[in-house]
Amino acid sequence: MDKTQQLLTRLDEIGQSLDQTAHALALIGLGSVGIELDRLDAYSDLDFFVIVAAGHKATYLQSLDWLAHVCPIAYQFRNTPDGYKLLFQDGIFCEFAVFEPDELHQVPFAPGRVIWKQPHITNTIAIPPQPSPPPAASAIEWQLGEALTNLYVGLGRYRRGEKLSAARFVQQYAVDRVLALAANLEPESRAPKDPFASERRFEQRFPNTARELPHFVQGYERSPESALAILAFLERHFAVNPAIAAAIRALANE
Repeated sequence: MDKTQQLLTRLDEIGQSLDQTAHALALIGLGSVGIELDRLDAYSDLDFFVIVAAGHKATYLQSLDWLAHVCPIAYQFRNTPDGYKLLFQDGIFCEFAVFEPDELHQVPFAPGRVIWKQPHITNTIAIPPQPSPPPAASAIEWQLGEALTNLYVGLGRYRRGEKLSAARFVQQYAVDRVLALAANLEPESRAPKDPFASERRFEQRFPNTARELPHFVQGYERSPESALAILAFLERHFAVNPAIAAAIRALANE
């Protein structure tokens, strides 16, 4: 059995295990084991929600026997109040959360796929009760301003010797803004978009901008070089205020 089939089979087995418990209502596959099965591959993991009857969430979180019955658990880590990251003994990794029905309207998630459910539960349980959260202010001016000021602040920290903070401001925060601006520079491909993580599949979605990324993320010791590359890119595509551009270059070249 290849890895992708093993993943899907494991998800079905988890559904069968839940069916043997007293208060489980549904199992929802998300991401590449949800409605985006076309991107499932050997490096995918299992992302899923378990929906349980009101008053029984704690039971499913305090004991993971319903998973251990499927395959022994090698490692588990409760990463949120609602769920775990977990490694099965056979190498399958999963990330999951347990919710009661009334909690779903408070949880942002992309539409999923019902793997298993009780007969009285409808398939609409895999559809978010509210739309996915819109991205933070997306106006070009805001994204551009954030990118430029992140470069400036980051380089100031670099000159103070705060290289880790500098790398985050220049090579992470400013780059995030470039990712947000990419849609203004080239058509987005049909690769699936993750509404919660703009970096996912960016290379497939925006191949022209992605070719610049090695220059933007040059590593811990090279925030000045990364900043200059980002600034030059922004200047090629947008109207950059010359005063902030000069200030960034001055810090980068000290």
